[in-house]
Amino acid sequence: MRVKRPDLPDRNPSLTNETFFDETFLRKLERLALLSRRAAVGQLQGERRSSKRGYSVEFADFRPYVPGDDFRSIDWNAYARLERFFIKLFMEEEELTVHFMLDVSRSMDWGHPNKLQFAAQAVGAIAYIALLGLDRITLNTWPNGSSAHQSQLPPLRGKRNAMALFSFLQAITSKPLASTRYNPAGWLGAYAAKAKHPGPLLLFSDLMQDGWQTGLNSLAARGFEITVLHILSPDEVHPEGHTDPPLSGDYKLLDVETDAWVEITADFPTLESYRQHISKWRENWRRFCSPRDMHYIPIVSSLSLEDLLFTWLRRQGVLK
Repeated sequence: MRVKRPDLPDRNPSLTNETFFDETFLRKLERLALLSRRAAVGQLQGERRSSKRGYSVEFADFRPYVPGDDFRSIDWNAYARLERFFIKLFMEEEELTVHFMLDVSRSMDWGHPNKLQFAAQAVGAIAYIALLGLDRITLNTWPNGSSAHQSQLPPLRGKRNAMALFSFLQAITSKPLASTRYNPAGWLGAYAAKAKHPGPLLLFSDLMQDGWQTGLNSLAARGFEITVLHILSPDEVHPEGHTDPPLSGDYKLLDVETDAWVEITADFPTLESYRQHISKWRENWRRFCSPRDMHYIPIVSSLSLEDLLFTWLRRQGVLK
């Protein structure tokens, strides 16, 4: 019998670079924007529709006039100089808050490519897009009982805070993770109870533990607009084709979350049953999310970040 221990994480070298992303990729992200299906309570005036009326005195930015904009927002001084119409953008007292929830449990720090590394880069890219749109972002990680890293990033707004965001994510992916099992329902439920500004919320997880659905129901009850990015590695989706040597014969497998061992025989019926279980698991998640108006996006960590952002998330209506 062969003993199968979890492999060392296949870490992406780019996550240890000082810049996290190169300038070329960051410029590509400027072509994207985060979508919200609901009218937000207080936004950049002229940028998003708001249920509130009136202007604050805090000027934020300009943008070109487009048909349908309120003529009262036109900057006539800019028109006199440039002979082009521009809209003044003002910041209301409350802006859209985009919430990022990142699962950093031990099962996420596994796979080729590594799931946690993939998730951290996806969080960094989407949060950067939100910062470009002058939205406020929050980032929380789970489990949050480890002293190895911060569990929460203070709320940020504006492109100038991008380095703080990237540094936070680098710290998460470069340090040991908590080994104790935690309850996702408690984490998401507590977050739902204390959140002051529900808005778009993106959860990045392999959903390996029990309790996620209970927690997501708590968030939905508070009015969060939820996107679940279900991240698995190619090893988990098609184990027979992603091991060297190929997975065949008797194995003793170690659960990275519980340190429990289980014995299996990797023959054709077992592997076929496993593939059907993965497919059914994903379909059950889709059926859970759809009637609750949640986006459910199953992802394999071998997917390129550009495909995720410019194809998958645009197709799902998360980005535009």
